[in-house]
Amino acid sequence: MPLDVSHSESLARLDEQAQDYVRMAKALEWLADRWRDRPNLEEAAAAAGLSPFHFQRVFTRWAGVSPKTFMASIAHAEARTMLEDGASVLDAALDAGLSGPSRLHDLFIAHEALTPGDARRRGGGLELRWGLAPTPFGQGLFVLAPRGLCGLAFADAGEEEAAFADMHRRWPAARWVRDDAAARATAPAAFLGEGPPPPVVLMGPPFHVQVWKALLRIPAGATASYADVARWAGKPGAFRAAGAAIGANPVSYLIPCHRAIARDGRLTGYHWGLARKAAKLGTEAVRAAAEAA
Repeated sequence: MPLDVSHSESLARLDEQAQDYVRMAKALEWLADRWRDRPNLEEAAAAAGLSPFHFQRVFTRWAGVSPKTFMASIAHAEARTMLEDGASVLDAALDAGLSGPSRLHDLFIAHEALTPGDARRRGGGLELRWGLAPTPFGQGLFVLAPRGLCGLAFADAGEEEAAFADMHRRWPAARWVRDDAAARATAPAAFLGEGPPPPVVLMGPPFHVQVWKALLRIPAGATASYADVARWAGKPGAFRAAGAAIGANPVSYLIPCHRAIARDGRLTGYHWGLARKAAKLGTEAVRAAAEAA
């Protein structure tokens, strides 16, 4: 059955954003390392290998705001306050409904903590459909279990096989079926807020699932430390274990592991690259500011 016009337009919009992201990736990675310095337009454009005029045009088309506005958002002035004041600020933000713009709290989350037997089977008896679709952060790799989305990865050009291998190793005994149509049907709901948000299935060890659930407490446009996430997961002080669980999160973006940063405000490492972490934090901060205005 052919896609309807609105769905085709949505995919075209995502495809344009994906292409623009690729052109912006070098600049975003550069910004992720230098946001404290508030670089100017010429410096950011040079990092992207573009003229200031061309950089401004492509960046604004991708982000929806100028590079200057985006840089101010990713500077994390609010993040430092979050980390200094702790959970009380986050709780106040949640009470005020500031997490609403992200729609993450509207997701249906199926908690699939694995038993020791499940872990040994490593997906045995399970059919997983996977496919590629455009996203605002480059090419996305979607993995769908019978009950919902259980994997969301990102790949730069030429890295699609590596992204699939990364997902496959989590559940190697599952039956994997290529289904790009299902991925393309899921992408607009996941990234453009079109229709009901996709149900998300969390499949992992119990502590990992607790950490992934804890990440949902961080409102869009905000960040929290690894120690905060560990405390919310019921293991205060286990920030290294929490960090490992955050790094193992299989549903990137929708389970917002990108919102966890070092206590000193550094973005630190990210499984899908610092450019994507900066891009996600910046676009969320811009959107949250616009909806709060």
